[in-house]
Amino acid sequence: MPHVRDNTPQRSKTHAPGWTPFEKLAGRYDAWFDTERGRRIFRVETDCIRDLLVDTPRPWLEVGVGTGRFGAALNVDEGVDPSPAVLRYACQRGIRVSVGEAEHLPYDNRRFGVVLLVVTICFLADPAEALRECRRVLKPGAFLVVGIVPKDSPWGQAYACKGEHGHPFYSLTTFYTSRELIRMVEKHGFYLEWSRSCLFKGPETDPARYARPREKIIPNAGFVGMRFKKSVGLA
Repeated sequence: MPHVRDNTPQRSKTHAPGWTPFEKLAGRYDAWFDTERGRRIFRVETDCIRDLLVDTPRPWLEVGVGTGRFGAALNVDEGVDPSPAVLRYACQRGIRVSVGEAEHLPYDNRRFGVVLLVVTICFLADPAEALRECRRVLKPGAFLVVGIVPKDSPWGQAYACKGEHGHPFYSLTTFYTSRELIRMVEKHGFYLEWSRSCLFKGPETDPARYARPREKIIPNAGFVGMRFKKSVGLA
């Protein structure tokens, strides 16, 4: 069975809030994926990300692996998260895991062919530093795959509203539009190569009606997956 390697950096109060709810409520978070609604949302989002992984080199690392739902479904090689509580679930799902923060990845330079950030960047206190770290651990010409709930979509607006009313997870998020995310990532030595979208209807829609992902960034889509390539010639 995979083991948890405790590579935890010194955690500051600045970084603590984003992951603390997952440490306290790991079971509640993981159980959502087993609800009817959770299963359907997870399936379409996973399909959206899976398509972006075609023909990418191994090994794959998921940063913010959480309880390993996406990591297991996508067959990632390794996962990292600051919360030991969620990593126990990920470990049981067969993922080799490490304790660590996105801003201080416990891995050597140029180790991975893909780094995934699936609904992770919205929880980070310092996304810029996390992107620098992702770039550091990626091989030349490798890929960063990002999945977000766009701020300007009905889904992003609904989640932000829940956060304003004290939701234990969404109250600590910072959502971004797809355009904001692209600008942020491209500042750190990547370029957008491919994108896909899903959840075209609002969160009030019957989950049975969720459509398959489509190419490109679709306005108002509730979930967007983007594949960025590490620019050649940069460290």
